[in-house]
Amino acid sequence: MLRAWALYLTNPAHPALRRLGYLRESVSLYYRSRRCRAAWHSHLEASRGVILNAVEQLPKRRTVIVLGSGLLDDIPLSALASGFSRVVLVDAIHLWPVRIAVRRYPNVERVTLDISGTAGMLLGSASAPDDTIGSLCAEENVDLVVSANLLSQLPILPLDWFEERGLPVPSHLARNLIRSHLDVLTRMEARVCLITDTVEIELDRNGSETDRLDLMHGVALPKPDKTWDWDLAPFGEAAPDHRLLHRVEAYSDWHEAVRG
Repeated sequence: MLRAWALYLTNPAHPALRRLGYLRESVSLYYRSRRCRAAWHSHLEASRGVILNAVEQLPKRRTVIVLGSGLLDDIPLSALASGFSRVVLVDAIHLWPVRIAVRRYPNVERVTLDISGTAGMLLGSASAPDDTIGSLCAEENVDLVVSANLLSQLPILPLDWFEERGLPVPSHLARNLIRSHLDVLTRMEARVCLITDTVEIELDRNGSETDRLDLMHGVALPKPDKTWDWDLAPFGEAAPDHRLLHRVEAYSDWHEAVRG
């Protein structure tokens, strides 16, 4: 608890993102990932494998941009740094462990960016960081863009912001945020690798399903290249008698999947 509090107090974060809870959630995720290291192992390995498969199919490897780089657990950073001239890690928050880890790679850079664009919407653009990814990913030498376990996360804190204040949630807010991100990815000229959890399944100790949540909020995705279950919250993490599984869908070439 003290370490988490110290990380929260000392980690750099834009005031707007701190107010919206991005730093709090990043710190919480960091410590959950350490507690659940064994349960998450297969998911993280599968995520890294999809990214590496996308890399293998590239004719050129100049710049790779990772949207939602997060804790880097699901990113094969060493392989990307050795295989590309430039690696750009994009997220709203870069925790100290991430900042320290990337220092060993001179061709890796961090970009702090509100990928969903909601900080500007909720708090006013004057107090929020840049919220556009189109221009960043449209650079001429970008060969690969990775959206890494990010899509389902985009609506969470914006929805919380309205609910915590007892305000009505704008109609289709979550769906629009998800669709907007997919639209941006679809318009990109670079190859796009997309990994996202799509469904949350709650199971009891008998293995019976007790609840199910659509993390895509009604947005339909094309047939994935790969799918697997992520043991997000084993027994005792979220509840003593229930566990949470997330169904993950992955696309090594998003454009090809959209074309069908």
